[in-house]
Amino acid sequence: MSRPTTRRRRLLFFDPVLSNGDDIACATCHHPDLGFSDGRATSVMPGGDAPARNALTLWNVVYDQSLFWDGRVNSLEEQALAPLTHADEMAVADPETMLADLRAIPEYVQRFEAAFGVGAEGITVDHVTQALAAFQRTLISDDSPFDRYAAGDFDALSPAQRRGLAIFRSGATRCFECHGAPTFASDTFRVVGIDSDDPGRAGVVDDGVFGAFKVPTLRNVALSAPYMHDGSLATLEEVIDFYRDGGGRAHGFENVDVFVNPFTLTDQERADLLAFLYALTDESRRPEIPAAVPSGLPVVAPVENPARAVVAAMNTGGAGGAAASAAGSQTITVAPGETIQAAVDRARPGDTVEIPYGVYHERVAIDMSGITLRGVANAAGEWPVLDGQGALSEGVIASGNDFTVGNLHVRNYTDNGVLVEGARGVHFHDIVAENVGTYGVYPVRSTDVLIERVTVSGVDDAGIYAGQSENVIVRDSTAYGNVIGIELENTLNGEVTNNHVYDNSNGILIVLLPQLTSKISSGAKITGNLVEHNNTPNFAPEGATARIVPPGSGILLIGTDNNEVSGNTITGNKTAGLAIFSLTGTGAFNENELDVGPLAEGNYAHGNTYSNNATDPDPVVAELGIPAGDILWDTTGGNNRFDEPGATSFPPLLPGDGWPGFLRTAYGNIFRVLTGLLG
Repeated sequence: MSRPTTRRRRLLFFDPVLSNGDDIACATCHHPDLGFSDGRATSVMPGGDAPARNALTLWNVVYDQSLFWDGRVNSLEEQALAPLTHADEMAVADPETMLADLRAIPEYVQRFEAAFGVGAEGITVDHVTQALAAFQRTLISDDSPFDRYAAGDFDALSPAQRRGLAIFRSGATRCFECHGAPTFASDTFRVVGIDSDDPGRAGVVDDGVFGAFKVPTLRNVALSAPYMHDGSLATLEEVIDFYRDGGGRAHGFENVDVFVNPFTLTDQERADLLAFLYALTDESRRPEIPAAVPSGLPVVAPVENPARAVVAAMNTGGAGGAAASAAGSQTITVAPGETIQAAVDRARPGDTVEIPYGVYHERVAIDMSGITLRGVANAAGEWPVLDGQGALSEGVIASGNDFTVGNLHVRNYTDNGVLVEGARGVHFHDIVAENVGTYGVYPVRSTDVLIERVTVSGVDDAGIYAGQSENVIVRDSTAYGNVIGIELENTLNGEVTNNHVYDNSNGILIVLLPQLTSKISSGAKITGNLVEHNNTPNFAPEGATARIVPPGSGILLIGTDNNEVSGNTITGNKTAGLAIFSLTGTGAFNENELDVGPLAEGNYAHGNTYSNNATDPDPVVAELGIPAGDILWDTTGGNNRFDEPGATSFPPLLPGDGWPGFLRTAYGNIFRVLTGLLG
């Protein structure tokens, strides 16, 4: 958009002529010097009335699909109209009065004619909202220190900010689950537990959750204090502490989002996370406040925002990435008495960090590409140990591309062993993880992942987990004593081959879950695995999604499509060897919560060996009305095929690959109808 066109729409944004009393402009509540918010907990109107909500920033609003805290409208044009006509805001009860004011101002008549080809009498409310929306679409923030770092300028972030990014992406804080790059927002509505009577999303849609609000962007968040829908948290430090304590969980609130849980941070980690949030600041496209507007009414005055000085002090990185690359890769060895983190902070993209044998009590954060983190065994062949002593959240957190980690023993962490988020080209190898919380190894939102020769035990979710990822290989690994041995969640194209999973609650889980960024689970090949005696009682925490897994299940497919299960040995699993369910068939999901297709379709099981399964099924399966067998299928979903001669099953007759396509697709419906007729 040309600068004259942008300036034309800008003037309207700053002109109080749009309000009933000629005293409020859009910029009154969305001031460019205050991060396009207004610096107040809730905006104060001239009459003294205070709306119940904080003024949301307009930075990058062009990318939002749902507007306002409750998502009541879906376009910027609708969003522009709402405050114009709201009685407690700009209070335009009769839009014709506002249009008459505009038509009486020659400069606006000229500008609307240039923009829309209409004369004075042709100016409409739609033209006004289109002009305001067009201006808001220019409010782009995409050249922050983080953006320059993501584009390859390694030095654009300070070491503290790089560590903070890794903490932001960690499985302890899970900030990334809702505030994902590049927008650092999402068009979802979450309950975090702010003490408020505001219904939020429940006030605008029948199936909305009470107290759920839109996830706002973190772009320029340092400039737009205070925070939350009611402005109740004055600083970013208070926001971090609120989430560190588990949000509303700390005060007994129910229905708090699954991603909001308590976590621990050292003072340094808290400071690093804060430093990263400041690295999301970019005002390079902040428009100037006009000295005057065509109506001649007063314009909002520039405001000194003290956060800018803090931003300048925090964002001290500069160019230098190219020079760093030119220096070539090197091997950095952790020195005696040195922490692993200190060695990592000395590394540059492409380097290898070697860890001599020893026991290290720390959490290692890595956010650079091309790094290899490699243990060096002692004379007895023992790998170096990262021990969280039951107090630290993760052993290793990483987020750079082309990351390799191996030859390590990770134990006694509260959340995860090794986590990698948002990376391409990830290689986990030769890792032992035990008693590390939720996941042993944990690539999420990553592409081209190889996990091999990894052994995980004693975690309360999945030992080996890949979530919202693509092209994942898990091979030659062992998982035992976990709730789930191996899990691919909302992942496209996986290979799970030649692994040994035993003594878990569930051996292998391929699943599509709702309310996540990735909306697909498809294309996995589960081959050549030994899946035995997965009968451990489910010990996942109350409220965790892993609680849906029935103990005694060997291989479990839920809501996932087009997977192949073949050549596995499946034995001694007391509920079922192989089970295929829809999301609704599990009984664990409310249909109103589903934003993905719930049916499991197009899956093919063949050539597996079954023995001694279904000898003592978990009661939850009986409650679903499904008899036990080597194979359980809830009969929902089309084109599922089974060529498993000799396996016991429900239903007793399963559709095979040789059946006509129309019959495979319709069989489940026919079976359910006949079952219903027979009582």
